[in-house]
Amino acid sequence: MVAEVRPEYDTEWSAMKAVAAKLGIGTTETLRKWVRQDQTDDGSRPGTAREESAQIKAMKREIAELKRANEILKAAASFFAAEVDRPHTRS
Repeated sequence: MVAEVRPEYDTEWSAMKAVAAKLGIGTTETLRKWVRQDQTDDGSRPGTAREESAQIKAMKREIAELKRANEILKAAASFFAAEVDRPHTRS
């Protein structure tokens, strides 16, 4: 909507201010952030798109989970290796 009315205003900020007022958005800054994120998402502005950001978060969670699993496996391997090295006595 901001892009549609932009030619009618001197600055992008004034266009955002008008649109924010029409839509009843509390602050123009909120609308500005939405516009910037939309521009990032559609590739017209540099930055990380929401979809990419969600993928990065999911991958970081998965990496953390795999690291925890690795630590558990290392501890188990150490335990069982110590069992094998220990001399066994028969009663």
